[in-house]
Amino acid sequence: MKGFLYFTAAWCQPCQTLSKNLESLKTNLPIEVIDIDVHPEVAADYGIRSVPTLIKLNENIEVNRFIGVKSLKQLEDWIND
Repeated sequence: MKGFLYFTAAWCQPCQTLSKNLESLKTNLPIEVIDIDVHPEVAADYGIRSVPTLIKLNENIEVNRFIGVKSLKQLEDWIND
């Protein structure tokens, strides 16, 4: 699978900002949203220590990640990197 894992939490204000930027993002790749409070085991499997965290996958292997909020332009650049 190529796509993204987006680790978030309902109480996280930066996550809400990043979510809005992700909604505006134009990509054909899937973005799987994972709430760390609902799925703590998945967050632990990926070593998530802070939210928001976005992980880029290629064939289900992590190729890149970032933590924190990025602008729409930064997201586009990161996706195309």
